[in-house]
Amino acid sequence: MATKVMIIQPMSGLTRKGYFGFSWTYLFFGWWVPMFRGELGVAALHLLFTIVTFGLWQIVVAFLYNKQFMTRMLEKGYVLGDTEEVMTQARIALGIANTPGKLT
Repeated sequence: MATKVMIIQPMSGLTRKGYFGFSWTYLFFGWWVPMFRGELGVAALHLLFTIVTFGLWQIVVAFLYNKQFMTRMLEKGYVLGDTEEVMTQARIALGIANTPGKLT
């Protein structure tokens, strides 16, 4: 089950919801998930892979999508900005260093 974690872009102050763990949303809605999260290129690629693999891709990626999405957001400069407990869970699930991510 996916767990929600807030992420913050420190330069602009923009906040978004991020998720880690299994994505039931991706399992049921597939390539629509990246499209609604604003990742049009990723959505197109996922649609192509879903068609080519006759839907098998959608089952496999349900286990991977949230981690991939969070990795892309963190690479874009977002930082974790939730409670310390949730951020610790997210760091473990995402395999990132245990550094402070919350803005003060």
